[in-house]
Amino acid sequence: MKEFTFNVTDENGIHARPAGLLVKEAKTFSSSITVEKDGKSCDMKKLLKLMGMGIKQGETITVKIEGEDEEACASKIEEFLKANF
Repeated sequence: MKEFTFNVTDENGIHARPAGLLVKEAKTFSSSITVEKDGKSCDMKKLLKLMGMGIKQGETITVKIEGEDEEACASKIEEFLKANF
């Protein structure tokens, strides 16, 4: 399992358009990807669940990735988050 934390710097937090692109990116991997914040968690491949987390600017999320392509997945998802959030 790979795990990393990410601090959201975008003034709108994790919002609709980039969240949709994030979900699309996540779906290209077979690994399971979980986002956690304040004791809640959701599947990163489910847009409505991700949006329901209400992740705002300044909040820290934990991303957990488990599966056969977890190394590549963790690298790509972390890169995407840094570029877009």
